[in-house]
Amino acid sequence: MLFFLPIFLILYGVTPNQYKNLTLLAGSLLFYAYGDLNHLWLLMASIVVNYFLGLHLGVGSKSKHKKKRGKRYRKKRLLLAAAIVGNIGVLAFFKGKEGFGAGTGLPLGISFYTFQILSYLIDVYRGEVYRETSLVKFAVYCAMFPRVGSGPIVNYGEVQRALEKRRFCPEGIQSGMKVFVLGLAAKVLLADRIGILWHEAQTTGFVSLSAGMAWLSAIAYSLRLYFDFYGYSLMAVGLGKMLGFAFPENFRMPYMARTVRDFYRRWHITLGRWFCRYVYIPLGGSRRGELRTAGNLLAVWLLTALWHGITPNFLIWGALLWVCIVLERQAERLGLGKRLKVLPHLYLWAVIPVTWMCFAIPDLGQLGTYLGRMFGLTKGINVRQGDWLYALQRYGGLFAAAFAACTPAVKRICVRLRDSRAAELFLAALFWLCVWRITVEGNNPFLYLNF
Repeated sequence: MLFFLPIFLILYGVTPNQYKNLTLLAGSLLFYAYGDLNHLWLLMASIVVNYFLGLHLGVGSKSKHKKKRGKRYRKKRLLLAAAIVGNIGVLAFFKGKEGFGAGTGLPLGISFYTFQILSYLIDVYRGEVYRETSLVKFAVYCAMFPRVGSGPIVNYGEVQRALEKRRFCPEGIQSGMKVFVLGLAAKVLLADRIGILWHEAQTTGFVSLSAGMAWLSAIAYSLRLYFDFYGYSLMAVGLGKMLGFAFPENFRMPYMARTVRDFYRRWHITLGRWFCRYVYIPLGGSRRGELRTAGNLLAVWLLTALWHGITPNFLIWGALLWVCIVLERQAERLGLGKRLKVLPHLYLWAVIPVTWMCFAIPDLGQLGTYLGRMFGLTKGINVRQGDWLYALQRYGGLFAAAFAACTPAVKRICVRLRDSRAAELFLAALFWLCVWRITVEGNNPFLYLNF
């Protein structure tokens, strides 16, 4: 923030327009090397190989998007299948090494740039976008530093025009910086601070938590994960604005949803639409009856779970969400819950923290203990009664701020005051407050960098 970004923006600004992609690519590869030098080769190899695959799968901008049934079409179909298997195979290899404890950490952003590349190859094959003949532009699309680590997952068609020509100006920098600071504050001042309670619960030991403390800690983890990932996404969108790109929204107030199904339409939107576009709809979507729809949803959630990791807790997480969504669909068919206002929100806030515990705790024995303490099914050891009240006294202000930030109220205030002098001074103070917190507490990596 204080060294790389200012220097890069100066160099990017003085670079002639026709060479801006080269500067952005060089900066992105340098950024990636600083974060994960050991796997830079993998990113570069993936870019080069898939660039040439795209050349053979699609047509140029001056050609007609028309598929011809025949030998050439079959070759392209086989090539696409091989490309999908190859890219997924590389991802599965590293996920498997990490899941079985044979790795030293996943390559930075591999899940995200692999899915972006797959979306490009499939869209090119379908004729929905033209193949990219410039290796530099394709490499920028894959490795762009604002989103290479944790997304959002951008379809090639969303940035293809900007890769050709975009505007870098003081207004864009100012607008992007405002969004960037809000994301930084969500990460540093909310996610990192409220995450301390979850860390304390882990240190205490799950078996020693009261039921109230187990629930409070689960909610703290839920909020930490949200503001951590939402903060990253906002920072990426803000950086994109500075550089002249418009990245898609990745979160839309998920905790204002009324059902688990609606929650995941608002959470990690770009991943959800990827699975919808390239898995759910090709399988038939919801067009072939409820039984087939349930099977399609099961396939989507199984793959979503495996995308996050191959350990059993992720499969439990995905299966639990699948059960909830299938039951919700049946409830909607019966017309249940249409007139209820508060109850659906309470249901969501009860279910989501439980599912996040399945996501957060890889050891199934520890997971069973934690869920047992939440519901009073596991006998506690050295439980301090009233521990949740003590925690609430210490973290009550943070919970209140986090809950408020989950509602539309904060966004409305930001929109209304975004161009005022007072807002600019407030954001400047917020930025330096975040810098001070980082200096005091040290580096606290984004959670989704682990995926």
